[in-house]
Amino acid sequence: MPTQNAHAALEDLIDRALAEDLGDGDVTAEATIPADLQAVATITQKAPGVVAGIHAASEVFARVDEWLRVEVVGPEGVWRSDGPVMRITGNARSIVAAERTALNIMGRLSGVATMTAAYVAAVDGTRAKILDTRKTTPGMRLLEKQAVLAGGGENHRIGLFDEVLIKENHATLAGGVGPAVRAAHAHRPALPIVVECETLDEVDEALAVGSELGLERFRILLDNMPLDVMRSAVERAGGAVPLEASGNVSLETVGAIAATGVDFISAGALTHSAPVLDLSLILEPRP
Repeated sequence: MPTQNAHAALEDLIDRALAEDLGDGDVTAEATIPADLQAVATITQKAPGVVAGIHAASEVFARVDEWLRVEVVGPEGVWRSDGPVMRITGNARSIVAAERTALNIMGRLSGVATMTAAYVAAVDGTRAKILDTRKTTPGMRLLEKQAVLAGGGENHRIGLFDEVLIKENHATLAGGVGPAVRAAHAHRPALPIVVECETLDEVDEALAVGSELGLERFRILLDNMPLDVMRSAVERAGGAVPLEASGNVSLETVGAIAATGVDFISAGALTHSAPVLDLSLILEPRP
């Protein structure tokens, strides 16, 4: 994960989120909270799950007021039932101004981490690793992929630029799985290649072309295959090429998919269907 790109993405996200929330000022806080009042706020996890995005939330408070002091009091990347996460000390108006944006971002990322942790637990005892997809919230991809890591999953490609992923449409237009893989390798030989296969014949074709080209960073994606066909694909690959399963993956099905012996399972639900983790911020005047 490119750290520099992730930091730039976070800064841009925070700037846009604060702009849409604050506009030209928090009229309620300006009317009800003395300008110089100091306060202490505690962000608390209120539901079971995995907290993620503590750094992102801290950046929100710093963006609003560089004099706010943030103390992390709860763990990130650990499943727990509830408890305090962060404590923020400083100007009360500044804390209130940053509150919703910080909770929105951290709640979203914690939801992704929590969903990922549930999938990882569901395949415990198998060889399968849980992968994310590109089905992310626009503008939050790098942050959500970091949340997947916090939940114990692994990252698939970041975008269309860092890995070749040959899907059905690519293979059809290229003349088949074999020609598509050869063309992709010739075009960008340094990039890893993943090729989607829907049938055992396509799996055989992919195995043959991978061996022919001597591909080292090569994976076959088994797309929407029934479990018995998936098991046959695992037998045919014989461990020579990593296999990834995708399609119709849910918490109810992921365990059975993992039991077929595949190496990876990619699930769009980690990011597109993760509910927000319940977090709250309680503010008290500072003595």
